Amino acid sequence: MLDLDAVSAFLRAAELSSFTRAAEALGTAQSLVSTRIKRLEASLGQTLLQRHPRLVRLTAEGERFLPAARELLAAHERALLAFRQPMERIAIGISEQAVGADAPALLARLARHDPTLVIGLRIEPSAALEAAYERGELDVAVMLRLGQGRTGEVLRRDVFGWFAAPALSRPDGPLPLVNLVAECRLRLHAVAALERAGIAWREAFIGGGMAAVLAAIEGGLGVSPLATRIAPRGAVDIGAEWGLPVLGTSEVVLRSQVSTPRANAFVRELTAAFRAG
Repeated sequence: MLDLDAVSAFLRAAELSSFTRAAEALGTAQSLVSTRIKRLEASLGQTLLQRHPRLVRLTAEGERFLPAARELLAAHERALLAFRQPMERIAIGISEQAVGADAPALLARLARHDPTLVIGLRIEPSAALEAAYERGELDVAVMLRLGQGRTGEVLRRDVFGWFAAPALSRPDGPLPLVNLVAECRLRLHAVAALERAGIAWREAFIGGGMAAVLAAIEGGLGVSPLATRIAPRGAVDIGAEWGLPVLGTSEVVLRSQVSTPRANAFVRELTAAFRAG
């Protein structure tokens, strides 16, 4: 018989590539996660995870076991549905500048955690999410914060750069900017920095979503101020070469006003996912 707690610990460590993040998601101690996974490996007679100082990776045996482990826990959840509490709803808001183009993968991971938790999602600029949270329309908000702030839990700190396709030539005229939306805090921050530096700019593209912004960068439409973590593959930071102002860093901040055990468990999962990057 497989220990379901051990299988759950394995799944979290595999998905988050970290024992620390897995423990945070499960609301337990890192040492207990490690012990459970060792017990599972002993039970199976296989090494499932490679332990590195700052990273956990699946072995070939772990890759083979991963789908079966997910099916096992999903079947366990289905078996418990008859005795579950009524469906619970949670309204969350996430800034696309904080999550990048990974929102679908993030939501899929969270949905596996508790299939009976109904998630209402809003992906909007941070300023709109903060206002909605203050009005009580959101239970949880994950936002980008520039500058000082006292409220919320800091999940991650991101470094900004000016990203463009490698083939993009430096223009003779105003700098062509690619941005998410006109009211985006990062866009306003970048424009203010350009104007302080006396650098002319023009609006080259405003996308309706992060996927559109990344496509515009890759297509060579212009330069975009972005967190290094969510920049498209192959794009380069041309800030220093083109003499653009340093944009500094930001914080990805979580604000939560949930109170039920299930909602708190969801927030732990969300927190661990963002911290894992």
